[in-house]
Amino acid sequence: QVHFVESGGGLVQPGGSLRLSCAASGRTFRTDRVGWYRQAPGKQREMVAAIASGGDANYEDSVKGRFTISRDNAKNTVVLQMTSLNPEDTAVYYCNGDPPYKVQVSASPKLFKEYWGQGTQVTVSS
Repeated sequence: QVHFVESGGGLVQPGGSLRLSCAASGRTFRTDRVGWYRQAPGKQREMVAAIASGGDANYEDSVKGRFTISRDNAKNTVVLQMTSLNPEDTAVYYCNGDPPYKVQVSASPKLFKEYWGQGTQVTVSS
């Protein structure tokens, strides 16, 4: 069963930078597309960046040019480098597959739900 541990969040002033890390266990995502998502208070979770196994990356428009996603397939980790942070980036950040991985929650009937880790809080404020 997949398990993610996100880290690196914190409080930063506008214009600052943070480096988020995600370590995965229970599943190797060497061949999977993986991404970083975020959820701000009162808003739906959204993907901010995703990266394919070969390294091709895509970004949500508001973070293009400011965020960089990278991965280390050997270590089963994915990193999000964030620069020029602004208050609108405040959210809990999660890593997951793209699409998100699912875990089985019932054997009969067979039911699955999306798995999400604890995430890491990023707060941008002066």
